[in-house]
Amino acid sequence: MYSRLLFLTLGTFAVGTDSFVIAGILPEISDSLDVSISTAGLLITVFAFTYAILSPIVAATTAHWPRKRLLLAGLLILAIGNALTAVLPTFGLVLASRAVAGLGAAMFTPTASTTAAALAPPEQRGRALAIVMAGLSGATALGAPIGTVIGSQVNWQATLWFVAVLSVLGAVGIAVQMPDVPSMPPVNLRKRMAPLKDARVGFTLLTTVLVFTGLYTNYSFVAESYDRATDGDGTILAVLLFVWGAGATVGNLGAGRLTDRIPGKRIIAVAIIVAGIDFALMPLSNRYLGTAIVAIFVWGICGWASLVPLQHRLLTISPAHGTLTIGLNAAATYLAVSASGLTGAAGIRLVGVHNLSLFGLGFIVLGLISSGIASRLIKKGEGAPDEAAATAPAMSKS
Repeated sequence: MYSRLLFLTLGTFAVGTDSFVIAGILPEISDSLDVSISTAGLLITVFAFTYAILSPIVAATTAHWPRKRLLLAGLLILAIGNALTAVLPTFGLVLASRAVAGLGAAMFTPTASTTAAALAPPEQRGRALAIVMAGLSGATALGAPIGTVIGSQVNWQATLWFVAVLSVLGAVGIAVQMPDVPSMPPVNLRKRMAPLKDARVGFTLLTTVLVFTGLYTNYSFVAESYDRATDGDGTILAVLLFVWGAGATVGNLGAGRLTDRIPGKRIIAVAIIVAGIDFALMPLSNRYLGTAIVAIFVWGICGWASLVPLQHRLLTISPAHGTLTIGLNAAATYLAVSASGLTGAAGIRLVGVHNLSLFGLGFIVLGLISSGIASRLIKKGEGAPDEAAATAPAMSKS
């Protein structure tokens, strides 16, 4: 089983690298295509927005497809999208190619998670999901820094070819190792969006959107906001991205263990508050390499530490709609990432690139408020049965 999951992990690693690496090579893209940094940031926005919008649509319209075919199609489209980004000559065409890559990501990542759960025995489904999703956190620690180094030492096009090769390797492994997995019954969009009627779900998803918009407002322009600490050196920037990814991995794994022991609302609140303090101090800490390392490590920890308990909160609110709400939370995350290109550009105009974290801080504070409202609604509704859960068949322990 685990050898099959490794190729799914390689696929999520390619998707994660594609998601995060553009921020590290944004100056090179800006110079090469003769557009401003703010305009180049739209490449991040289009990829993330396409992923967020198309994920539920793809899930609903391709539910009858064999899972293996959908996985292969997703990775191959991701590879084609990155190849087009590398060879197309004008910014408009390059921007369109990011939508193609986003479609591939939307096809692959949710399918990889459901396939991992289907391949694993019930008592090992959590472990199987963790292995596959480790590709995303691994991309922040390794994929994005490696791609940034490639971009600084060769050119930014080589970085996109790197992602394309990863995608093809994942597709080859899945084609050889992955057994046929039965297709899922179709789920229409109306049913998929039904949990949004629950205010507890709505405010939890709003928390995800606001917090991650704040966190990624700065990440989208990390090369510029930290240029005083890196002195414009792409290799040093890659080190900072590695530190951010290491923090993300620590935060993700640590929050996963803590969520089983203490109330998730405490973890969410602490993570958001510490992130807010970190962002408030960032105009000072991003001046020097030593303080920048500390700031970006804390940033990585807190960003990913909030994600696990937010997902756990959604599962607790509506167990029968767990698959749908987790999928919506993933879409909310990518909506935030897509918005960050625009909010980052607006923040640069209003407060300047080195103070960009202060602009992101506003979204983080709003996210803390939204999380508090969700917590109060959940407490108020404790003991009330979930209508869907009451009529749904019993779920497995996983």
